Amino acid sequence: MYQGQSIRLTALQGGRVELCFDRQGDAINKLDERAVLELAEVSALISSDSSISGVLITSAKDVFIVGADILEFGRLFQLSESELAAHNTRQNRSFTALEELPVPTVAAINGFALGGGLETALAADFRVISAQAQIGLPEVKLGLLPGYGGTVRLPRIAGLQTALDWIVSGTPQKAEAALEDGVVDELAAPESLRAAALDLLDKAVAGTANWHTRREAKRSAVQEPSVERLFAEAKKQAANGPKHQPAALMAVELLENARLRPRDEALALESTAFARIAKTQAAASLVRIFLNEQAVKKQSKALARLAQPVKRTAVLGAGIMGGGIAYTAAFNSVSVVLKDIQQKQLGLGIGEVRKQLGKQIKSGRITQQQADEMLASIQSQLDYSRFNEVDIAIEAVVEDIKIKHSVLAQLEREVGTGTVIASNTSSLRIDDLARSLSRPENFAGMHFFNPVPSMPLVEVIRGTHTSDAAVAKVVGFALTMRKTPIVVRDGAGFLVNRIITPYMQAFGKLLADGEDFVRIDTVMEAFGWPMGPAYLNDVIGMDTALHVSRIISSAFGDRMARTWEDPLEIMVANGRLGQKNGLGFYRYETDPNGRPRKSPAPEAHELLSKMQTSGPRVFGDDQIVERMMLPLVFEAVRSLDEGVVASAAELDMALLLGIGLPQYLGGALQYADWSGVPRLLELSCKYRELGPQYEAPGSLYHMATQQKRFYPEA
Repeated sequence: MYQGQSIRLTALQGGRVELCFDRQGDAINKLDERAVLELAEVSALISSDSSISGVLITSAKDVFIVGADILEFGRLFQLSESELAAHNTRQNRSFTALEELPVPTVAAINGFALGGGLETALAADFRVISAQAQIGLPEVKLGLLPGYGGTVRLPRIAGLQTALDWIVSGTPQKAEAALEDGVVDELAAPESLRAAALDLLDKAVAGTANWHTRREAKRSAVQEPSVERLFAEAKKQAANGPKHQPAALMAVELLENARLRPRDEALALESTAFARIAKTQAAASLVRIFLNEQAVKKQSKALARLAQPVKRTAVLGAGIMGGGIAYTAAFNSVSVVLKDIQQKQLGLGIGEVRKQLGKQIKSGRITQQQADEMLASIQSQLDYSRFNEVDIAIEAVVEDIKIKHSVLAQLEREVGTGTVIASNTSSLRIDDLARSLSRPENFAGMHFFNPVPSMPLVEVIRGTHTSDAAVAKVVGFALTMRKTPIVVRDGAGFLVNRIITPYMQAFGKLLADGEDFVRIDTVMEAFGWPMGPAYLNDVIGMDTALHVSRIISSAFGDRMARTWEDPLEIMVANGRLGQKNGLGFYRYETDPNGRPRKSPAPEAHELLSKMQTSGPRVFGDDQIVERMMLPLVFEAVRSLDEGVVASAAELDMALLLGIGLPQYLGGALQYADWSGVPRLLELSCKYRELGPQYEAPGSLYHMATQQKRFYPEA
């Protein structure tokens, strides 16, 4: 009857037809522009055929429809706001045409129906869902709003409370929750989904399931009185969401404004709101993050396929870090040999494992029996027995190159000749460490971020002699541990610590110029950082931060030279190490939950006042942000220029996952694109006298003359 690139229509018995989404050449269904056009075409065909009595809407894939084709967003979002709203209005006619068919419709939902996938199902009269399916409207997680009628149809089908909950959270819901919330009509076992949907369609055709009444309700305004408190609570919840991400609050306001309008007027409001939110920085950045995540995952999985999976690992060096690595491996079904030269350190490591397992039990993720099995899979010991059985060995001893040389040389003698050795060093070059090894091709860096159980990033460092096979093994192991591996070239600070160093130097310069560290923290947290630079140094540990900063800044010579006193040196010299000893830029006491509670520390201000040779000074918020962010962006550009990382996507994902760069920025290079290269060069001129950290890389001048971007497809 109809065969398109994404949709086909086939005849069933008794005048029924099946509208099946089956995107050619793809494992999933997406609503690209072609699919939406085909939906309009097939709806027109059905409307013109009086022999058709009912429509079954299905998917030939393992999923129903995963949503819009995000690859089209870059081009579409270049349209003006009015052009984008008009485009969305035209697209929406396809879903209205489906909803207005002269015969009843039933959607059989399998797998995932997300975003436009659920919106397609909402345009049907009835919905039957597989017990294993999940559905939802996750657009706010991309900084967007539902754009194919989700904000209009969901409240008219399931009520305002459900619509607000689903749209504001953006969280996909399981089949049982969807049924309970009234979003779907029936739940069926996967093997009986089709039969159940056909049975419901038969009832609708026969008139025992009233589809006409449902249609009328969906065309009308929402019939719910006394919703003022509901919207007030929803606005409060949305306002407490991530900073500089307005989508959730705009969704609440849209639902409030559209609830008293008939469907078509409400759809027009939705198209206008969608176009407005799509032009925001948050939307551009969150969509970019999604695309970057997909690119990084694809690349990592391709690398991992080149190596055998890790089943057994050794961790050399216990304590909190080693214990965190051992726990994360064991939690993901990798058996562990945990070694240290001190029983006390082994106790700390196993204590960390027990602590993390206890958290998982308390949260309900695992049972006590599972925790016991995971703990039993970790063998703690003082010797090297069974090291010859491991697939990969992680070195996590103290950051002292002499100690590491000795440990690595011994470790290489104990493991098999094909075993990969990975160092968890955060500051020492892999090539320098490899000098103690006879098989440097089997050696790489595997830099975990602290705390290991919760930090998703792992930098995989390729030394000069590191083989592709070793890189593949480490990448695969990181994926097994549910981390995001980013392959970087060896060098001082690798990628993330290198880029954060000029940012921290900018913080020191602001302090030297008279600004108060509490105000700097306040401004940068308002800008979107989870913690300001002073607080971040306290959390890292002042001595650790100073050690890493010295190594990196000395490696880059004049370019990271400073003419001001280092506030970290002042803190360390006065015994203020941060949270680890309760005294840093702030003072810390333990709260009832065992967590450090921050409070003011007047003595820290007094100490730092001595480095402010011109006295105190207050800078504007914009000045603080510009002075903090510009060196970070410039160092990110240099890192990409020098091939420290292969792509802008990998660099930006590393910063988002490793240092908590605000999500709405999308990464340093996405932020540069949004700001505009000419603007960055203007700021470089404005602040150049502050130091070499503010000198723009030469590549930016070339980009400006060529009008290039880091993400040219946007």
